Amino acid sequence: MTDSTYLLGELAKESRMGGAGTETSAREIRRIDLSDFDARREQITEELWEAATDIGFFQLVNHGIDQDSIDQAFTDAAAFFALPTQTKARHSLKKGLNAGWESMTQVRPSIATPDQKESYQLTRPHMEGLWPQDVLPGFQERTLGFEARCRSLAMDVLGCFADKLGLPDGFFVRAHDPRSEQYQSTLRMLHYFAVPDDVEIPADVWRAGAHTDFDCLTLLFQRAGQGGLQVCPGKEAEAQEWTPVEPADDAITCNIGDMLMRWSDDRLPSNFHRVKSPGPDETRSARYSIAFFAQADRDVVIEGPRRRYPPISAADYIQQRIAANFAR
Repeated sequence: MTDSTYLLGELAKESRMGGAGTETSAREIRRIDLSDFDARREQITEELWEAATDIGFFQLVNHGIDQDSIDQAFTDAAAFFALPTQTKARHSLKKGLNAGWESMTQVRPSIATPDQKESYQLTRPHMEGLWPQDVLPGFQERTLGFEARCRSLAMDVLGCFADKLGLPDGFFVRAHDPRSEQYQSTLRMLHYFAVPDDVEIPADVWRAGAHTDFDCLTLLFQRAGQGGLQVCPGKEAEAQEWTPVEPADDAITCNIGDMLMRWSDDRLPSNFHRVKSPGPDETRSARYSIAFFAQADRDVVIEGPRRRYPPISAADYIQQRIAANFAR
């Protein structure tokens, strides 16, 4: 299979995912306990693999990132998004580098309307001039520290997948090197806008339209009571049956991304997910989340153990995935 055939096929699937579909609770989003990780690694690996190969989504508990650090990250995110627009605009997104602030600019092939959100993105090599230190003292230090903790946890999980795929020890750690100028993993703070009670939400407007992630592994922090995330795995994608992913302060929701699906020769599925707009009887208040995208360094070559697809650099892979979104 050529890359162009593969990518355009993925795009064609995404373009069909814009409908409302139906909601089902038939799928279980498994909660995986990471306590005593080193001692229980073999058991945890099997649980992660079973959940990932089944639905591509799972939640981590007792994951080692303390609740105070998570709460502080959300406090910092809310403080940034509360800044005046002209202040946030001083730190605008650097095109193609996933660094800085943007608002209402992400358009999914599934819906062709902008996601109803703003975001602030941290990608380590590209942050010059993007830190709001003059108005938010300590923001830079705290956010870098939180990103590092997310990366460490992501590497533990990816290490378990490496074991199952027969990859060498430390394989994914070497592929995600924060000291490298080629590093492209991203921490993303997200603010989904509140919707006034008297506003009717069009059917083609979503807080985040249906999509798959481009990365290897996503860690998503959500706040209890701020729902809306849904996943549509496997055969359910044809029927548009969406399973809600309930948020909890003590759980990190994880999903497999396109990059790891390719690296695993499609053994680990990257499935569609979205954030729906509030329904008639649901709260219309703002929604906040924080995502860490473990995305292999630009110069790393992606090639699965079974060589189902030709080797490709992570930089070229991401560029092709982005370019495909504009080939509609």
